[in-house]
Amino acid sequence: MDPSEIRTVASEAELREIVKEPPQAIWDKDIARIDEHARTIIAHSPFVLLATSNTDGTCDVSPRGDPAGSVLVLDDHRLVLADRPGNQRLDSLRNILRNPHAGLLFIVPGMNETLRVNGRATLVSDAPFFDDLAVRGKRPRLAILIEVGELYMHCAKAFLRSSLWKPETWPDRKSLPTLGRIAKDQMGIKGVPARMIDAGLALDAKMNQY
Repeated sequence: MDPSEIRTVASEAELREIVKEPPQAIWDKDIARIDEHARTIIAHSPFVLLATSNTDGTCDVSPRGDPAGSVLVLDDHRLVLADRPGNQRLDSLRNILRNPHAGLLFIVPGMNETLRVNGRATLVSDAPFFDDLAVRGKRPRLAILIEVGELYMHCAKAFLRSSLWKPETWPDRKSLPTLGRIAKDQMGIKGVPARMIDAGLALDAKMNQY
């Protein structure tokens, strides 16, 4: 495609020519606190997406999963989630040290609406609530404390359009490459079959969750 054929948007004024201002009620849905409904959704969510960015604007979105109820609500303006063992790149955590602004998207299986939380993140290495973050008897080494700046519900349209919760729309897993196959090809791994990489990844995923 010829780049000249792509029409870009360069200002908010131009953007608003395409998408008009929403009704005031859309702005008013941000309550900037954790009310009883938000607490209920957080308590039932086993999966949250954490968005962070570096000082240069480089962004990162990290999936976080735990048994439902593992994210703790400390009060109406603070919540905390454990940092579990991962790939040790620490992309999200390094971003938080440089730029504390973070966003969370709480997902509840089978629920099309999501809870959006934006605020300031702080890394915590120990606190009285660490015992409450333990899973399978293992306390996290680090936790992420979020001071809520914005909190509001997101409508169901994205989940309805994607049919995310309808198994009959899911692809056959055999039609997709395994992570071992992807790693072998993307990283140029020689002399090791993809099935062996998959076996190692599966063992690590099983043994090093907490």
